[in-house]
Amino acid sequence: MADTKREIERKYESDDSGLPDLTGVAGVETVLDKGVAELDATYYDTAGQRLAASAITLRRRTGGSDAGWHLKFPVSEGVRDEIRAPLSDTLPEELAGLVRSRVRQAELLPVIRLRSARDVRELLDAEGRLLAEVSVDSVRAERLTGGDGSAQWTEIEVELADDGDPTFLDKVEKRLRKAGVRPSASASKLARALDETAPKKKREPAALDDPATAGDHVLAYVRTQRDAIVDLDPAVRQDAEDSVHSMRVATRRLRSTFKSYGKVLDRTVTDPIGEELKWLAGELGVDRDREVLNERLSAALDDVPHTLVYGDVAGRLSVWAGERPGGASPRLIGVLDSHRYLALLDALDAVIADPPLLKAAGKDPAKVIPKAVQKDFGKVSALVAQALELASGTDRDVAIHEARKKTKRTRYAAEAAVPALGKPAKALAKTMKSLQNLLGEHQDSVMARQTLLELSAVAHTTGESAFTYGLLYGREERRAAAVEAELPGFWDETKDAASVL
Repeated sequence: MADTKREIERKYESDDSGLPDLTGVAGVETVLDKGVAELDATYYDTAGQRLAASAITLRRRTGGSDAGWHLKFPVSEGVRDEIRAPLSDTLPEELAGLVRSRVRQAELLPVIRLRSARDVRELLDAEGRLLAEVSVDSVRAERLTGGDGSAQWTEIEVELADDGDPTFLDKVEKRLRKAGVRPSASASKLARALDETAPKKKREPAALDDPATAGDHVLAYVRTQRDAIVDLDPAVRQDAEDSVHSMRVATRRLRSTFKSYGKVLDRTVTDPIGEELKWLAGELGVDRDREVLNERLSAALDDVPHTLVYGDVAGRLSVWAGERPGGASPRLIGVLDSHRYLALLDALDAVIADPPLLKAAGKDPAKVIPKAVQKDFGKVSALVAQALELASGTDRDVAIHEARKKTKRTRYAAEAAVPALGKPAKALAKTMKSLQNLLGEHQDSVMARQTLLELSAVAHTTGESAFTYGLLYGREERRAAAVEAELPGFWDETKDAASVL
């Protein structure tokens, strides 16, 4: 069974002169010599180094106190989440799943072997508590795939103790710098090994990061959302907070972008991908929608005085919501492991690598992009006007729901436009988000009332009182009515934001 550890560390160049005296570091009472450990690690990646491109490391290591499989994901500079699994001859399936969105169908190969002699010191405070572990690593790197180079170096590594104060690392660094030690130019041992053992070849010019055309801007937004899906995949598998929602939003942003900017990217190519994104969003929403609705109804029930609660309403709501085990559901894991999902990721890669650009893609973004955003806003405007003309009821509910969906599309189109259009697009995106939230509150009320009707019907057939369900239904009706009353004035303010594009 794998476990996760937050790793906060810094690496420094060493000239083989050993470790400077660290007893002068503020807070350090004792420097404890833990001896030398011999470590032997084999790092795995695809032939094209897909993991290394995302600063992800996967290794099998023997020696030391934590022998086993280690998978590391970058969090921020000097901070990584390390997921560990017991030592075995083959890669554990749990770790294989966490890199599948990047590896896809490619084979994981042994790329680098690192053998290190690690001379370890523990920095302890006056009460004997561990502050950090400092090691001097004598490293020998050997290329296993994509060449036969080798390299050797010595480095100093300082790793903060679990739950330690990151500012302590600043104190250690101050002492090291005073002794002439400087931060490493490489982010990790693997990065340095890959660089120093790579076959020598002519360096290609770096790609331009400054978008110039309408196509450049749209593709930059597409790339960002593609990256979000791939990056969130491991978090969804681990059921990290808000990860499912965030991945679902990324799929919606992509699908909306393909539709909004159909004059830039050929929809005969992107529409089939959009249908697959719709499928993925639906799969992600199977558990999520019910979870959100359950939270809403549970909170509403908590606000009802206990004297007005008849029957086991909370219990019936819990049964309706279903027991949700820890971790992602097997169904969702199956989706992320499916050929269909991996093929979708490949299709997104292909759009970015060889984009289906139309004539407008090469034009001035200040002329192309506003038209796309304004067209989407026009659809929102028509739907809101329709909703305002209808009497309260099912038809108005449907119109408001459709307006909400088009509002999200306009919001995402405006987000994509921000780098090209600046403040006006940013203001519109913010306004559309507020409108989306308002209309979303109305739709949530519609869904809550439907659920309450279903629950009350079940309660009634078993002889339970349906009074409390009716009470909650009435409150939801008032919440929807409040949105409908607010919408006209809110819409008048919203129209002004679109007029400046």
